[in-house]
Amino acid sequence: MADKLALELVSPERLLVSAEADMVVVPGSEGDFGVLAGHAPVISSVRPGVIEVHDEGKETERIFITGGFAEVMAQGLTVLAEEAIPVAEMDRGDLEQRLKDAEEDLEDAETDEAAHKAQAKIALVSEMLKAVN
Repeated sequence: MADKLALELVSPERLLVSAEADMVVVPGSEGDFGVLAGHAPVISSVRPGVIEVHDEGKETERIFITGGFAEVMAQGLTVLAEEAIPVAEMDRGDLEQRLKDAEEDLEDAETDEAAHKAQAKIALVSEMLKAVN
């Protein structure tokens, strides 16, 4: 039996995952990276995207994170997420409405700060919509 990787995924609200897996794919700020048992130690910031947990040759969990940090150690992988939502709990209709609202906020923005916030929200919700496809 192959070695397993210990995974802990935590957000400020709760511990989402504490399990063993064959591989975890993390959306790093410099690109996605896969972590297997015995991976070299590394710390990376993470961008909005989906953490994919693989076990027994198949993807077992998909969790959208909005950002945070990942630390790979000899003992396993810990992801400290700013916000984390299981993709299965995401509602496409709600996300489409949030995107529409953010686009309207951008059109109505009267300051550079308001426009920047609306653009950031559009980018985040767009990534969330990609995850539910």
